[in-house]
Amino acid sequence: MEDPLTQLQDAENSLADQFCNAIRVLQQCGPPASFSNIPTAINKDQPANPTEEYAQLFAARIAWTAKDTDVLIDSLPSEESTAALQAASLYKLEEENHEAATCLEDVMYREVMLLEKIQSALADIAQSQLKTRSGAHSQPLPDS
Repeated sequence: MEDPLTQLQDAENSLADQFCNAIRVLQQCGPPASFSNIPTAINKDQPANPTEEYAQLFAARIAWTAKDTDVLIDSLPSEESTAALQAASLYKLEEENHEAATCLEDVMYREVMLLEKIQSALADIAQSQLKTRSGAHSQPLPDS
């Protein structure tokens, strides 16, 4: 796992790559522009360029990367974050962790008790099946 600054730099590099790629593809696929004082021959039978699809694709990718960048920036420690604030935050997290651990221990205890009841019930069922089978084999068959 990279540190947050390296992740942020990678996201910014990716964003720059996406902008460059978007401009390059749009220049390649874009329709030619006509200037009023220069005559140009535009082939009207040209197949439609997928410029709109490219624009949507690059816009989505750029927006996604920008959102990731915002998340990375928000995860960086702020200037307002002092050692006392960090210690208080860690203390709160430790309290929440202890509460969750206590809750987990309670749930585990109930699960163990339930498991013991189920095992006891299964043992009773197995004993009754054995008694039923042994009782059926020891009785003589009725004559027909």
